[in-house]
Amino acid sequence: MRRLALALAAASLAAPTVGQTRPDGDAALWQRFETPPADARPMVRWWWFGPSVDAAELSREITAMKAGGFGGFEVQPTYPLALDGQQEGLRNTLYLSDPFIASLRHAGERARAEGMRIDVTIGSGWPFGGPHVPIGEASSALRRVSVAVPAGADRIVLPARGPGETPVALVLDGRRLSLTAPAIAPAAAAREAWLFVAGRTGQQVKRPAIGAEGFVLDHASATAVRRHLTEVGDRLLTAFAGAPPPTAMFSDSLEAYGAGWTDDLPAEFRRRRGYDLLDRLPALFEDRPDSADVRYDWARTLSELVDERYLRPITDWAHAHGTRFRAQVYGFPPLTLSSNALVDLPEGEGAAWRRFSSTRWATSAAHLYDRPVVSSETWTWLHSPTWAATPLDMKVEADRHFLQGVNQLVGHGWPYSPPGIAKPGWAFYAAAALNDHNPWYPAMPAVTRYLARVSAMLREGVADPDVAIYLPTEDAFAAMRPARASLNEAIRARLDPALVDRVLDAGHGVDFIDGAAVLAGKLRHRVLILPQIERIDPAAYRPIAAYAARGVVVIALGALPGRGVGLREAAAGTRSVAATTRMLQGRVRVVAPNRLPTVLAEGATPTMALARPDPAIGFVRRRLAAGDLYFVANTGATAIETSARFVGDTGSGQWWDPVTGERSSAGTGSIAIRLAPYQSRVLVFGGSMATAAARTAATRTAVVRDLSTGWRTSAGTGLQPGRSWDRVVGLADYSGAITYTRDLDVAAPPPGDGRLLLDFGEATPRAGGAPDRPVAALAAPVRDAAIVRVNGRPAGTLWTAPWRVDVTGLLTRGRNRVEVTVMNTALNALAARPAPDRRLLVARYGDRFQDQDQDKVAAQPSGLLGRVTLLEAR
Repeated sequence: MRRLALALAAASLAAPTVGQTRPDGDAALWQRFETPPADARPMVRWWWFGPSVDAAELSREITAMKAGGFGGFEVQPTYPLALDGQQEGLRNTLYLSDPFIASLRHAGERARAEGMRIDVTIGSGWPFGGPHVPIGEASSALRRVSVAVPAGADRIVLPARGPGETPVALVLDGRRLSLTAPAIAPAAAAREAWLFVAGRTGQQVKRPAIGAEGFVLDHASATAVRRHLTEVGDRLLTAFAGAPPPTAMFSDSLEAYGAGWTDDLPAEFRRRRGYDLLDRLPALFEDRPDSADVRYDWARTLSELVDERYLRPITDWAHAHGTRFRAQVYGFPPLTLSSNALVDLPEGEGAAWRRFSSTRWATSAAHLYDRPVVSSETWTWLHSPTWAATPLDMKVEADRHFLQGVNQLVGHGWPYSPPGIAKPGWAFYAAAALNDHNPWYPAMPAVTRYLARVSAMLREGVADPDVAIYLPTEDAFAAMRPARASLNEAIRARLDPALVDRVLDAGHGVDFIDGAAVLAGKLRHRVLILPQIERIDPAAYRPIAAYAARGVVVIALGALPGRGVGLREAAAGTRSVAATTRMLQGRVRVVAPNRLPTVLAEGATPTMALARPDPAIGFVRRRLAAGDLYFVANTGATAIETSARFVGDTGSGQWWDPVTGERSSAGTGSIAIRLAPYQSRVLVFGGSMATAAARTAATRTAVVRDLSTGWRTSAGTGLQPGRSWDRVVGLADYSGAITYTRDLDVAAPPPGDGRLLLDFGEATPRAGGAPDRPVAALAAPVRDAAIVRVNGRPAGTLWTAPWRVDVTGLLTRGRNRVEVTVMNTALNALAARPAPDRRLLVARYGDRFQDQDQDKVAAQPSGLLGRVTLLEAR
């Protein structure tokens, strides 16, 4: 592991980066908050179905993306949604064909013309593979086959081998036999021999475009990866010949299920681990005294090969072509947290911010290896079925990614849809559809402005989580089996699901760390937690003792580790671990897991100390040159009013509201925190913030007038606030926009610093979603977004709590006109239609997808559903 750690440390210094931190003078920082840089805007995954695309529609959609506030897109060709000639002008093109490359070239040209980023997936569907992958380079697996040995037999008859299969070992009565002449001594009783066969998983690329079908490649094979880069990567880049390359080339998570082998694994194993794996293969499948050590050595070797033959070559290839490698560095076969150091732009996925997630896996690596930008695949399963997601749902999930340290969102996603397809058009089989066919899309600029502001602020300074959790990589490797070789999945199953909760509830920020990062000198945290670890790499354990001697608080849950790793080093490693444990005596607290919050309170100052702990509140801290910046979010469906002390409180602070762009004084010492449901803010300390212009936050409101009646609507139905469209004859299946108009007489503006607010009511509770599939647990009073104008001038967009807009400077003495254009989702229109008939599509191209949750397609409440009032705030 020491060699790997040094290589990773070197890689982290050599790799190019984007979004470097910038000077954080107060005026410049505020300017970047008000008007975030373009590279902080969210991106979208752009699905090209078929692909069946044409230049005119590509141009139109790119323009629509930019108008919606997106900063770029990632091209992902995927499965077809129509037959050739199904309608005039609709024709699928083969992946990587000349027409496809021409379309990709056009998308790149339009992106550059619009000042937008373009990333390209190095393949179609996932994981990488396709028709260029021969059986001998396909994803590889090891299986154990039972061979019956009859009584009295003097030789073993081996079963026939299948395509791509190679017998690698034969074991009888615990002894390895020759494969070429498996002669045996006869026995009186029948016996069972075990044949170990290296073969192919047979997995096909998931949801490929036409012409991209084929085997998933072997990620541990240098030949397979090189062929893929030549056949697919180089071909894709011809679309950018003579022009700037894409900003990044992308790899999705490795989902090569069952991949646990590669052809030269025995030779590499012998070279790296010093003994013959083929003699020990039974240990991978059954529990024996040597099993844990052999499994560790096998899993570590496999992981090293994927690092060296997949991640590093693709990064080198990307750099040679003037671009970068963005990758989700986890999955099957196993990659480690420190494998992220081998890519330029780590990416995660998963919104479960209070437990182990692939998102915090990626952000932790970015913090450890000094990657200033770390992205996440966001909204993957947001509020299924497709078209159900609202702007508020988007915020609910996005904030949970921000709270894990993400500062670049890649939305999942934007479905391309040809002209002439019935609205809302094509959509991906799962979850959010965020394109301009969505009825509420006119509100998207307000949503993306919020997302860009938070992303920009989370790139300022440096991340400062004060607690590191040592991942049980060694234990996970030691328990791993060939059929399910995924480290992140194994760690998720092993790590106490309450551990991250306990650290966050104690008021600390948290990273994960592994042995390679410790060896590379990346432990910069003030607290290290060892979570019920049995095995640890002795080379990584010794620096931990040295860190403890220098003042890092080390807390072991349950017990300190007691064993080393690997078969050859097992005895010596265990002695080394014992010696390091003796060095740690008196410098480490060994406690029961449920006592962790108490021990943290005794030994470490919380970064944010709440007056009343609330699991709905989350924060991220960034250290600035002259102060501190916090992102503070209410992740719950009820309002929060409390106070907190912040470790970076170096003077008077300011609250910056990323939704409204306003700032207000936060004071000093115990800071009052008032957050509406799902509301979030940025808190800034230091510099000259105490004297910068800021409003005093309003603490009292009073109703000036009830405006719940007297509205005219563009629907011409006598519709008033409080009545849903789906309860009105003629509007039950309407998806779109309706404008509510009302005149308002104002006698005089409020005196002093008072403000006038148009308030549209409170939300009501409803069922939420799962941690990784969040849905706002609120029925909003505005369904599902609205744009407000006063006297023809824009007043704001309603899409998140509190559902109110400041109209102080827009109302004049006398008569005023208020217009509220309300937009719902596409579900109401879809509910009135039969489900798509895919029979002929499946007959022609196979069953490549299943539309999700179609039983949940139903008309939803729409319109202004709450009490509308004019408030005065002071």
